[in-house]
Amino acid sequence: MRQILIPICLAIILLVGQQALAADQMEKTKAAEDKAEVLEQKAAAGGSKAHPAPSEVITKAEAQAVDAAGQEPLDEAITCLARTIYWEAKGEEAASMEAIANVVMNRLGQKGFPDTICAVVKQGSEQGACQFSWWCDGRSDDVVNDKTYEIAKEIARQALNRQLADRTGGALYFHLRNVTAGWSAEYIKTVEVGNHIFYKPPDGAVK
Repeated sequence: MRQILIPICLAIILLVGQQALAADQMEKTKAAEDKAEVLEQKAAAGGSKAHPAPSEVITKAEAQAVDAAGQEPLDEAITCLARTIYWEAKGEEAASMEAIANVVMNRLGQKGFPDTICAVVKQGSEQGACQFSWWCDGRSDDVVNDKTYEIAKEIARQALNRQLADRTGGALYFHLRNVTAGWSAEYIKTVEVGNHIFYKPPDGAVK
């Protein structure tokens, strides 16, 4: 009888531990999503001058708990920003990934752009002319490299926390180096980072 009880007890302990871990992950995810919503609202209202209070800062553990498998719907700030960083600069250095995050955050709340990160990322899809090509290229948006996505989520966390320096000089637009973009002549080139060239409007006006 004792030999039967031991594995049963071990199975119960394991199950309880898994349930506790799942509950902890859900709590961290909820905390991260709630904080991100507040932070994006402040960023949209105050731009780069808006700094979060200590209680509003998203922690590393909280950010990593969000969309752990890289397959969740894109309906909240961290996932939308991290997935954009991931797909626009996958395979590049961290500096390139940070620059993509800069553009999304620079657009947030600007005239001509939406007030939420997900809306910024998805802008133009209703006309079939997405601002970020990965969003409407017809391919799966699920993550295929977990390590790279972890880095993307950490960069997204820093961007939302206003802890990320702007590598782009206030850029609102970018394109790949090997692409000839006719619209680029209307804008001021700010910097080249990795495989991308970044631009901003000459008078601050969005076209």
